[in-house]
Amino acid sequence: MLGSSLGERIHQRWALGSACMTTWEYATVPLLVHATKQILDNWGDDGWELVSVVPGPNSEQLVAYMKRPKSS
Repeated sequence: MLGSSLGERIHQRWALGSACMTTWEYATVPLLVHATKQILDNWGDDGWELVSVVPGPNSEQLVAYMKRPKSS
């Protein structure tokens, strides 16, 4: 890469990175406060990874955002 322009180096790195880039699928999951661990464990057993938890529509509910690699 010696002597390559900055634009060429950026393009080469982008091309290399996109060849092995993971694509994801996402799910939004309602969580009940009294069963949060059980619900998350079940989704985790299916290969889902927790991304974030935010407040739900009421005080007894949370919403989890999950992701996992897309199957080819």
